[in-house]
Amino acid sequence: MIYSPNADYQSTLEKSRTTRLFVRHEIIPTHNDILWRIEKGIVRNLTLTENGTLITLGYWSSGDLVGYPFSIVKPYQIQCLTNVETSVLLPQFWHEELDAFMSHIQEVEKLLSIVHTKPISSRLWQFLVWLSKKFGRDVEQGKLIDFYATHQEIAEVLNMSRVTVTRTLQQFETEGILFRYKRRLILKL
Repeated sequence: MIYSPNADYQSTLEKSRTTRLFVRHEIIPTHNDILWRIEKGIVRNLTLTENGTLITLGYWSSGDLVGYPFSIVKPYQIQCLTNVETSVLLPQFWHEELDAFMSHIQEVEKLLSIVHTKPISSRLWQFLVWLSKKFGRDVEQGKLIDFYATHQEIAEVLNMSRVTVTRTLQQFETEGILFRYKRRLILKL
């Protein structure tokens, strides 16, 4: 067999595009030198405080990159919120993904600005609007957030209590700006 540097490159390229499937609630493994491209599905990355409080660091879907190289927090996890299809992106190909890197930074900054919004009702509404833009689709009544997030998960992202999230969502329903459809939320924008 004749050695060809191009064959090595092709082999590395094929390995970098390895597809992996994960099921809802599964944790995607993290490595210092691997980023995961989300091909289908929705994940969140999270950490824990010293007292065991979950902190959601972001929500990601098709086309987004996630992985430990983006973070310095420990522990760090990537949890599947739906069934997820991913591909591996090895370091030698990171330079080809400038748009995905920029998008990641922008989404983190947007989420951080939402978390610091006051009053609490505005914080929750802005978060729901952000979710609807990132994960939503148009339906007759408005914009359907196309995955289910529990009130507790929303509370963890926004540094609110679950009770406050539930009460505020009920207030939005009373005002007619939010509807529920099979455990999913529809925003009237």
